[in-house]
Amino acid sequence: MLALRLPEEVENRLEKLAKSTGRTKSFYAREAIVEHIADLEDLYLAEKRLIKTRNGKSKTFSVALMKS
Repeated sequence: MLALRLPEEVENRLEKLAKSTGRTKSFYAREAIVEHIADLEDLYLAEKRLIKTRNGKSKTFSVALMKS
């Protein structure tokens, strides 16, 4: 179970969408999370790798090397 507070504008938009489609607000909240969680995971993984690279803890490869 998850409970969260949304900005009023987002809550209103979600309510309007739910009413106009006959779906629940929970349905659309769940859909939004499912659709975007992979993007967030990728973002944080990329940031983590960037920090490691900048700190010299991760090796980099040139495009030319990758093509060969």
